[in-house]
Amino acid sequence: MVITQDLEKKLYDYFHIPSFRKGQKEIIHDVLQGKDVLGVLPTGSGKSICYQLPAMLLRGITIVVSPLIALMIDQVKKLKANHFKRVVAINSFLNYKQKQRVYQQLPYYKLIYVSPEMLQQSSFIDKLSKLDISLFVIDEAHCISQWGYEFRPDYMRLGETIQKIGNPPVLALSATATEEVQADIMQVLRRPTMVKHLYPIDKPNLVFKMEEVDTQADKLQRIIELLHAIDGPTLVYFSSRQLAESIAHDISLRTGKRTAAYHGGLEQIDRISIQQQFMHRQLDVVCCTSAFGMGIDKSDIRLIIHYHLPSDIKSYIQEAGRAGRDGQSSLCVLLYAQHDEQLLYQLAETEIPADQVIEQAICLLQNWQMQGQSFSRENFIHLLDLSESQWHFMQNQLEKHGMMEEGNINMQMNRENAALAIKRYAKYRRDQKKRGVQEMLSIIHSKTCRRKNLYKHFQSNYTYVDPCCDRCGFSLTDLNLPKKHEVRDKELQWEQKLRQLLLVERNWVK
Repeated sequence: MVITQDLEKKLYDYFHIPSFRKGQKEIIHDVLQGKDVLGVLPTGSGKSICYQLPAMLLRGITIVVSPLIALMIDQVKKLKANHFKRVVAINSFLNYKQKQRVYQQLPYYKLIYVSPEMLQQSSFIDKLSKLDISLFVIDEAHCISQWGYEFRPDYMRLGETIQKIGNPPVLALSATATEEVQADIMQVLRRPTMVKHLYPIDKPNLVFKMEEVDTQADKLQRIIELLHAIDGPTLVYFSSRQLAESIAHDISLRTGKRTAAYHGGLEQIDRISIQQQFMHRQLDVVCCTSAFGMGIDKSDIRLIIHYHLPSDIKSYIQEAGRAGRDGQSSLCVLLYAQHDEQLLYQLAETEIPADQVIEQAICLLQNWQMQGQSFSRENFIHLLDLSESQWHFMQNQLEKHGMMEEGNINMQMNRENAALAIKRYAKYRRDQKKRGVQEMLSIIHSKTCRRKNLYKHFQSNYTYVDPCCDRCGFSLTDLNLPKKHEVRDKELQWEQKLRQLLLVERNWVK
């Protein structure tokens, strides 16, 4: 247990930050007392401090599970730039020699960033189990509920991982977590009694505008108009990779703004390159799918546009919340054309395997077992024609129902009972996704305040601001955006740059 007196002094010594933001000190206090903590704070509220400061103060090592390699690289780079060297990100960007060198030096580090997939490598887990781990952190913990079931199933195994590495105290952090998501997080992590620190996620500097248009061509025209009207870094969100690329091309031609498309189909090095260019103001607009922007500490994003309907309210608040981290006014525009929701309904059906495919999958496993064949992921996916999300769903469910174990066939459950249980859960997940779409539609068609309707799912009240939203009489002329010469990240201000160069008032653990 760490003495928690003078936390403000330690915050200043290590980060040169004079005071805590709302919620940070309370979370850090409980973490240092060895408690399991679930923290929900607004996007841009400095969640990383909630584990970075404890990492400096705790005796052992802090493990941070992060969903994106680019996010890990960004965090590590900033810490090293601020003279904290005992930090590393272990990911696929390390070659064999680099990884072996890091493994040999593991006890040296105070802060280790990893992906959830890395934590499924038995050799790596064996190394971690021999270390003195004081804290296990899940950053962007809502991914357990939103991604874990179909897209990143290794999130669902984090509870087991924590047990394997000595059962250290756990800190889970998120910017959007309904009661249902909170329950998911605590169940997966096997921490039913986590201390909750839940703070309002309403960001009063964001202005919301939802516009209905007639055609997809009208959407592009509206985006061009908005980009001419608002001068500042911009994200445009899509559900389609192909459209993200084509619209990025059109924006570049029609506005002259430096524009790129970002999606999961790009090579990893290209994704990281685009992200870094956007961070360093070498790009003005990024047309992207949902993963872009998660945890990115860019303070001056002025405009968020949704070309496609977000999958649910949680996703919308996450994505819109990436604007205005500096506290300055920013605009979030959602464009809607009739029948846009059909794309999301289609995705809800296709991301989950159909009942017939579930039965075929179980039958295939049984036949392989009877014939003495070992499990082959490639053949399984090929024979059943599974998408990546369908495979992850099947893998999760087959393991859950005792039909697979560590990549091997292990038919412990009655075939008919297993098929019935998996089909029932598949229906639940489809219905859950469709409900998310319907909730978004209800906000679009509502005649009352957007802010109230968005945040009522997460908190008991909301902050009335002016300007607020299009339902409260907002127009673009009401938006008080900072002038271009005033827009600069804090880390680029000359005083702070000079302090860093001269190492003024730093007391870092080396």
